[in-house]
Amino acid sequence: MQIELIETFLDLCETKSFNQTADRLNITQSTVSGRIKSLEQTIGRRLFRRSRSGTSLTVDGLRFEPHARSLRHSWNTALQATRNSGPSGVSMRIGLQHDLVGLGFDRLIADCRAAMPDTAFYFEGDYSSQMCADLARGTQDLAVLYSPQTHPDIFCEAVAETHYVMVSTRFQNRTEIAPDSYILGNFAPAFALTHATLLPELSAVPLSVGQNAAMLDLLMSMNATGYVLAHSAKALVDAGHCTLVQGAPRITQPVYAGVNLRNRHRTPYKRLQKILRSHFSGWGADASLKDTVARTVQKG
Repeated sequence: MQIELIETFLDLCETKSFNQTADRLNITQSTVSGRIKSLEQTIGRRLFRRSRSGTSLTVDGLRFEPHARSLRHSWNTALQATRNSGPSGVSMRIGLQHDLVGLGFDRLIADCRAAMPDTAFYFEGDYSSQMCADLARGTQDLAVLYSPQTHPDIFCEAVAETHYVMVSTRFQNRTEIAPDSYILGNFAPAFALTHATLLPELSAVPLSVGQNAAMLDLLMSMNATGYVLAHSAKALVDAGHCTLVQGAPRITQPVYAGVNLRNRHRTPYKRLQKILRSHFSGWGADASLKDTVARTVQKG
């Protein structure tokens, strides 16, 4: 069976549209129809029902879908196995939420290599949506992310949490801040919801950014106010570039580890999850960061 037939079937399961699937796979609609027809002939069952209201899975299509996902994952796993270049032919591709790359990245790499010396690691910074898509396709082994997505092929669990605090180059108190001098951090949907609940007066502003690194640059270049990771806030305060804003709440962002469901109970993945939990929990519990925040709370 050609893997293109499986890929086309699974994409059509998501889009429910032959036109959209053709656009997403960069093929013609007739090619999509031909692949689905070929797959149905191979299986001997009708998989989709087309009507004026759209495209939907038949009962046989619903039964076939989880097996199609398994076939796609097995194919991607087989491809990875033939391309590995580590000492023992084992490699792990790990994705990290962009903001988490700066949290002792060298120590994280050292811990992973010490625990799994015969494994070749590939780390990359990315966004949650892309990492979830890669996990579902089987092209990524593990992801450390802010926003897990509900998907039948993905298992996510909370492993730690990070903290964001408000700093300013101009103001010392929350009551002094005007929306036009404030940069909204859009780091994750959970962060945005908490921010809107706690700081409704600062949730409709002209400028928003989605990365901690970008926020740091803009704070300095625009002489502004915004939320940054606690360890970044400490560095800015210690250097005399910013002050912690009094009366501004600390916002907690959960950190999740995600794997393909088939790998959930495999030893290498459980070992990596343990390392991640220890590493990021250590950053969340850093006493010096808590002291920095505590000093601001006491002043307020």
